[in-house]
Formats: sequence, C-alpha cells, structure tokens
Amino acid sequence: MNEQKTLLGKIKKYDFTLKELDLYLDTHPNCRRALAMFRKYRDLRSKALDEYTRKFGPLTPEQVISDERWTWVDDPWPWERR
Repeated sequence: MNEQKTLLGKIKKYDFTLKELDLYLDTHPNCRRALAMFRKYRDLRSKALDEYTRKFGPLTPEQVISDERWTWVDDPWPWERR
C-alpha cells in the first residue's frame, strides 16, 4: 500500500508542476527552459502513470487497456482504494 501512495503522490506532484508550467508558458511561449521542463515533467508523469496502472489498475477510464470487455468496473474505484 505504501508504494501505491508514493506513486500516486508523484503523479499528483507532476500534475501540479505541469499545470503551473502550462500557465507560465501561456504568458511566456518562447521560454525554452520552461518548455524543456514541461517536456521533462510530462515524461515523468507518463512513466509514473504507466507504472501505477500496471501495478494497481487504471486511475481513469481512458487507461483501460482490454479489448475484450470493459474492465473499468472490475476493481474498486480509484477513490475507494486505500
């Protein structure tokens, strides 16, 4: 359970950082440093999200990977997980 919380915490931090960089880039679109940071944190978030999904299941319906059936309903909802 501790690993799950750690991964979820990383994803939340990456989400926050990406939102802040998004807002900054809206007013500074030519800032290469901010754009590089955005790419870095986008990649870190993607890797953490992939790892979380593999180990603990999807956080959103878009992450369901089964072509056979709708598996989103098989596990507890993300907000029910502890």
